[in-house]
Amino acid sequence: MRGTVVKSTGSNYHVILENGEEKVCKLRGKIRLQGMRTTNPVAVGDRVIVEIDDDSHVIAEILPRENHIIRRSTNLSKESHIIAANVDQLVLMVTLSQPSTSTGFIDRVLVTAEAYHIPSIVLFNKVDLLDEEGLDRLKEWKELYSNIGYTCLEMNALKVEQADLEHLFKDKVTLLTGHSGVGKSTLTNRLQPGLELKTGDISEAYNKGKHTTTFAEMHPLDIGGYIVDTPGIKGFGMVATDKADLSHYFLEMREVLHECKFNDCRHINEPGCAVKEALEKGEIHPSRYRSYINMYEEDEGPYRKDIYA
Repeated sequence: MRGTVVKSTGSNYHVILENGEEKVCKLRGKIRLQGMRTTNPVAVGDRVIVEIDDDSHVIAEILPRENHIIRRSTNLSKESHIIAANVDQLVLMVTLSQPSTSTGFIDRVLVTAEAYHIPSIVLFNKVDLLDEEGLDRLKEWKELYSNIGYTCLEMNALKVEQADLEHLFKDKVTLLTGHSGVGKSTLTNRLQPGLELKTGDISEAYNKGKHTTTFAEMHPLDIGGYIVDTPGIKGFGMVATDKADLSHYFLEMREVLHECKFNDCRHINEPGCAVKEALEKGEIHPSRYRSYINMYEEDEGPYRKDIYA
């Protein structure tokens, strides 16, 4: 029987079968012996083959993935943690206040998604809470990412029209991500009435959201498709990318890479660098270039590259 993994809790995997039934499955032992250095060999969104062993349902095979997206694992003995597989789009929820999101975090998520060929949308939430300074920053950030080529939307998840939500998510597998407290669960509850995901308050001391989701879970939508609700993510580790390829995942850099004097240009201090020239001309935003340098120069430790691509 074929099915799709929609939830994992420890060693149990919730799978929706093709006939619509949901079964709790174990993972057949041999799958663990394939040398995958990840914290979770099976992720939500994985399409699997389910068999019955001694009246128990087991995942016997993981079908080939169209794509997947990962982040650094908090377990230092592992290379990465797979957030979700077979994703049609990533929606990054961003708030400029309560809590605040940095452009560095936005860039890290977008670059990671680009590395896995997943289209991304930047969704600015809680725009009704912004003062005049915040609205100016919202305009600047929307122009920045729109000019690069990303779709940028703004909303108040508590008040957005249902039709607008459905148009964005209908018939797609959407990974919804962002910091804790940006409104992911609130939006999902609006999108799928009756789901009643827990929402969290904002910590006044740190202006950061409290975690309300502890593991990724995929929710089927009545309008068609699924939404993957993720834990609030503090940081994406660039485990997917060899440093030499990093610039290819900044869309505005990729357009000029062929003009660099040297094929192995790092875009830091080499002569004849088209990226640095575009930066000086204002064609690449300084914050984006800072993100590139930060990602390039960071000490990745054991997170050299994704070995589960």
